[in-house]
Amino acid sequence: MDFAFTEEQEMLRDTVVKLMAKHAPREALRKWNKERRYPEEVYQAFIDAGLLRLPFPEEVGGLGASALDLALVVFELSRVTTDVSMAFGGSVFCGLNVYRKGTEAQRAHWLPKLLSGEIKFCIGISEPDAGSDVGNIHTYAVRDGDHYIVNGQKLWTTGAGLKNSVICAYVKTDRGAHYRKGMTHILIDNDMPGVELRKLDMLGRRTVGTYEVFLKDVRVPADRVIGGEGGGWECLMGGLQYERAVSSAGNCGGAQAVVDLAVSYARERVQFGQPIGSFQAIGHMLADMETELEAGKLLTWRANWLVSRKRDALREITHAKLYTSELYARLANMGVQIMGGYGMNEEYDMERHLRDSRSATIAAGTSQTQRNLIANLMGMKSKT
Repeated sequence: MDFAFTEEQEMLRDTVVKLMAKHAPREALRKWNKERRYPEEVYQAFIDAGLLRLPFPEEVGGLGASALDLALVVFELSRVTTDVSMAFGGSVFCGLNVYRKGTEAQRAHWLPKLLSGEIKFCIGISEPDAGSDVGNIHTYAVRDGDHYIVNGQKLWTTGAGLKNSVICAYVKTDRGAHYRKGMTHILIDNDMPGVELRKLDMLGRRTVGTYEVFLKDVRVPADRVIGGEGGGWECLMGGLQYERAVSSAGNCGGAQAVVDLAVSYARERVQFGQPIGSFQAIGHMLADMETELEAGKLLTWRANWLVSRKRDALREITHAKLYTSELYARLANMGVQIMGGYGMNEEYDMERHLRDSRSATIAAGTSQTQRNLIANLMGMKSKT
């Protein structure tokens, strides 16, 4: 494996760094976080720079970039803010599902709207009784002529309230069938009659927003079903590896920001007549943080390298997702310890990373789910 990035990849990273420096300076990030407002102007900058086009094939207006290319972009976005990057990732992952499982007509209709910024996508899976147990969803859809009538509730839906957001909802269409056969993937505009959104007051990731979605007799055209009726499980599983591989880069980006902040503070903060980084207790913490971060990046780049070559990488992806999500949360906690009271003050970015990192071990599959999967791959499959 070649550990060097290509010249084109380094140029791509540099483009993202400059874009975020221009459109998402620290003062603005703090303001958006305090106001709990997603910066539409930053999302538009993603569109203008062609970032959403990256992973899609040229035949549908994309740039044909690899998973590793996209992971590098997500790393640099998340190095500034894992929160703002969530809407970018949600749109990309859901859009790729439309590309993989949609009909030619659906691709022609939805992908140009996504890539131009006319719409955003967000994923609607979790419910009050269905999180890791995705098969236990209760939201259902009943066919009524050329429409489906959808009723139910979605929870923890990231970005559902953003402007022109389309919820990629997973619903039951056959409540008597096994969930792998009775689940359907359907696209629901967030402003359709019968859709009610409630923004939740969450610990972290306050700009993109986390929503509770109520669906009451929502009439959705049947041509919005992606993958056919009963094909929801295949849609969900088809993009999960790619999503987890790339999201690991987001965790690493956030963790990199934490290390950068802690090192900068330890160099500047003077106690007992010398920078605190010169004290062995602090220096060893920083050394551990950097070493663990480098291990996380290696797991992440390897997983995305394998995905880019269309190799089966379930084990490597799961290793990366488990390790990097816990890494981000662990390093943010250590960063606050190094900065002391400053680390808990909203005038500094460390407290935001502490809050935002806490969801990393929950979103896109909990750490417990990842451990179960790894154990299963090791031959320890549960009989339940």
